[in-house]
Amino acid sequence: MTSVRRALEFLFTRVLRSRLGVALVIAVLVFGVIGGARLVSGPTEPTTAVTTRPTQPIASVDPEAGDDGVLASPPTAVAPRVRPGEPTPEQVAGRFTTAWLTGPGSTGDAWQARLRPLSTPALVEKMTGADPETVPARRSTGPPALRPRTESYVEARVPLDNGTLRLDLVAADGPWLVDAVDWERP
Repeated sequence: MTSVRRALEFLFTRVLRSRLGVALVIAVLVFGVIGGARLVSGPTEPTTAVTTRPTQPIASVDPEAGDDGVLASPPTAVAPRVRPGEPTPEQVAGRFTTAWLTGPGSTGDAWQARLRPLSTPALVEKMTGADPETVPARRSTGPPALRPRTESYVEARVPLDNGTLRLDLVAADGPWLVDAVDWERP
């Protein structure tokens, strides 16, 4: 019997020292830890416990606001509001573009003085210290094209000799003024 016992011990230790034996020991340990954790934690779905999970889907928009999907027909065009006797957004965009293009060759103060009456206070502040020599174009090649967004907000695109000047115009409680200036290269 001792020889059988020695043979079993030899076989058992040989298996434990092999790669297969090590893998089996690791697998038994992993499954043992997982099984023990499940036994300790209890049932996976609480039946009487208080849960913080919502019972309804979380809505991030007002369900009464309507569908925000693709429109079957284009939205109705909004006409910019113009007060009697005041310049239209096209006129303001044209005047601003003319004043903008006179930057090169003039002093910064004179250039900004020409732009100031056509600009919002926020744009005047942003342009403080701007160098008129950095104006990237020299002449306009066409009239401003307007994209009315609301009655008091219009985007104007003015074609110039080497790009497009994009102006955002607003008319909150007064005349139309340029609120933002952007430059697009061709």
